[in-house]
This record gives sequence, C-alpha cells and structure tokens, in this order.
Amino acid sequence: MQNTQEKTKQPFTRRALKAHTWMGLFISAFMYIICLSGTIAVFHNEFERWEQPQIEETQEINTATAEQAFTTFIQRYKEATGHYHLVFPTSGIPRLVVENDHVAHFVNTDGSLGEIEQPHWTKMLVDLHLYLHLPNSIGVFIVSAFGGLLCAITLSGFLSHPRIIKDAFRLRAGGTGLQENIDIHNRLSIWASPFHLMIGITGAYFGLAGLLIVIFSQAFYGGDNQAVVDEVFAAEPKLEQPLQTANIKKALQYVLDNDPHSNVLFLTVHEPNTPTQFIEIYVQKPQRLIYSENYRFSANGEFLEVGNYEHGSAGKQIVFSFYRLHFGDFYGLTSKVLYFVLGIMLTIVSATGINIWLNKRKTKDIVNYTWPAIVWGTPLALVISAWLNLFVHTRLDAVVWATLVIVSGYAYFQKNEVKFIAQIKAVLSIVILGFVATYAAIFNLSALSIASLQINIPLIIFAIVLLARQYAKRCHK
Repeated sequence: MQNTQEKTKQPFTRRALKAHTWMGLFISAFMYIICLSGTIAVFHNEFERWEQPQIEETQEINTATAEQAFTTFIQRYKEATGHYHLVFPTSGIPRLVVENDHVAHFVNTDGSLGEIEQPHWTKMLVDLHLYLHLPNSIGVFIVSAFGGLLCAITLSGFLSHPRIIKDAFRLRAGGTGLQENIDIHNRLSIWASPFHLMIGITGAYFGLAGLLIVIFSQAFYGGDNQAVVDEVFAAEPKLEQPLQTANIKKALQYVLDNDPHSNVLFLTVHEPNTPTQFIEIYVQKPQRLIYSENYRFSANGEFLEVGNYEHGSAGKQIVFSFYRLHFGDFYGLTSKVLYFVLGIMLTIVSATGINIWLNKRKTKDIVNYTWPAIVWGTPLALVISAWLNLFVHTRLDAVVWATLVIVSGYAYFQKNEVKFIAQIKAVLSIVILGFVATYAAIFNLSALSIASLQINIPLIIFAIVLLARQYAKRCHK
C-alpha cells in the first residue's frame, strides 16, 4: 500500500517540479530585474533627496509659505493644466514642492520658488520596476502578470519539494556550487514566502485593477465603469462656482486644526480655472495602513466631505492599503529596511533558480554565458546611468538597456562564466567608487548632508565588501 502511494506521489512531484522549472525559466530574467529594481525603489524618497542634496530641507508646514509659493507658481506658469499640487515636508521627503502637470519647483523657506525638481534617475528606476520602460498601459499589465506568476511559482515550489519544510535550515556549501544554490534557493523561498505572495498579489492588482473594474461593472453596475470607481475611490463632488484662485491656505489650515496628529502628504487642486474645481488634501493616518484619508474643499476653501477611506467598507480599506503594503511605506525606515532585506532575498531566489537549472544541464549555450551578465550587469547599468545623470539628463532607460546588451555580448563572446563574474564584480565595485567620488566633487559640501550620505555610505560599503571578497578568493586560490 505504501509503495502504491509513493508511486502515485512521485509522478505528481515530478510534474510539479517540471512546471516549476519551466515557469521559473520563463520569468526569472524579467523577474530578477523587476525584483532588483523594486527592492532598490523601496528607497525612492531617499533617492529623490540624494539626486538634489543641495535643496533646503524642513519638517515644518507653514500655511503662509505654502500660499505664497502657490500664488507665485500659478502666476509664473499660466499654461493649461488639469491639476496643481503642493507636496508637503511630512510626505516622506522633508521639502515643500509646488507643481502642475508639467513642471515642479522646490519652495524656499521664504516662500519663493527654488530650483526645478529633477528626479530623473529615480523616475527611471521606478518606471523600470512598474513598467519595464515599456509604454505605461502595456508595461503595467506585463509587470502585474509577473506578480501573478510569482504567486504561482511560489505555490508550485512548495508542491515540487516535499521536504522543503523539513530542510528549512539545511545549507550545504562547497562542491560545484549546485547544492549550495539549491539550498539557498529553497531556504530563502521558505523564509520569505509570505512576503513573496503578498508582493505578487499586490503587484498583480496594480495592472489588473482596470480589468477588475470592467468585470465588476458588467456584473453589478450595468457596464458603468465610473460607478465602480466612485464606489471604491469616492465620487468627485459636483460643483458650480464662480471662477477664482483656489483658497488653499484656508483648506490647509482646516486640516491642521482638525486633524493635528496625522501627516499631511499633499494637496491637489483639481480642474483649476473651471467652475467645478475643488481642493483635495491627502492625510496619512497614524496606526492605519490605508494610504490616506482625503479631505475635500470647494474652491473658496470651505470643507465639503471626506473620502471615507479610514472608516469605509473593509474592501475599500484593503484596496487603499495595497500601495503601502507593496512598497513597505508603513513604518518609516524600519519597514523600508525590512522590505529591502526581503526584496534582496526574493532577488536571490530569482537568480539561484536559474543557477540551479544551468548547473543541472549537460550542455552549455548562450543562456549559461549571458545569465551572469543579467544578474551583475543590471546593478552595473543602474550605477552607470546614475553617473551619466550627473552630467546630462539623457534617456537613462536607453542607457540601462544598452549597458545590459553590451555586457551580455561581452559575456557571450568570452564564454567563461567564472572569469566573467570575477571581472564584472571588480568593474561594478570600481564604477561605484568612481561614481561616489564624482558625486562628491560635483556637490561639494552638500555631499556631506544626510540626503547624500544615507545613499552613498551603503554604496561605498557594498563596493568595498565586493572587492574584499574578490581579493580573498584570489588569495585562497
């Protein structure tokens, strides 16, 4: 009886393992890039500060300063726009920013307009994670599909490894590296599987939300997509008012007076210079995972309503919590560091999955030679693009992909994975140190600010550790 059960179990296990392998092969290259860029993008606010470390910083919200900056901005930029925004220092970046749909300015402490905000590299990084630098409508759907596949590959991994729980702390080093890669892959998969599933589910939501809206509208709202959107995100107020400049000072003061313990994220003036314009202020509630509660005001600053995200239905609160769950934006630096560590674990799982498959193959081809180029070429491409960004604001996305093509081509023609990996690690370390030195020379004293050091110090440590490990390997030989 026992032999019959084992025979029944083994074919199922082999089929699950085969499905797991092919799914992993299909998604690992892009999954690796998505995971690595997403892990780094957890610190997107910090990177924005790092790109322009010379900007004045503050934690204060001053209504008079905000009003003066807003008035000056709309007088300077008179072109048509669908929105005006004020991003406050309590939003995660200790700087006041005023912007429309076309341009953004930092605001000086005296209320005057400062430098133009130019987070080119950070925007490129976030676009890589969200869209793979494809057109947004296509890219978000593809990346979200990878989120769904991440869930599938996580579950199939458990089904294909019957001993995966029993071997949760087993790690065998040495040999050809195959067993070590298998153990690392399996251990990190177990320890971080709840995180992997959460990232996959929330990531899938961002691209599939539009499809879900269509499905729900057809099923329950007679095909009215807007009705579904209004149900989840609160319908916009219906207003008819005289044309006037939005009284943002009055609206902002109302929020500061009536909700003093929450963080004001930003203020938006919707449909400015029209009779239907209204002001919306996004406030992040302490001890709540929802992205924000939204206060709405008429153009003259009179309070209208709240979006009711804090006390709305459970489904509404869950949907409005996906952003913070996906990006680790819910417990300050602590949650970001945790997400970074877990993200690195997921990135390693993506890399070791292919390493295992390559080690088991009896033949070598282009995949063997170019896979290390993807793994190590991606961080190299990101650093090179950041270095170039110090001098010219060119197409950084093209720089990233061109670097990957060049590095992959070099790896293929060299046809020696061990030698190539040693070389690219050394190059990556040197490029990082060269970049930091150039950064320090350009920004002078600003390179010693918190905005700069919180990124550059980890970069220097990473480069030194990478060089030290390479040196130790050479000495060991």
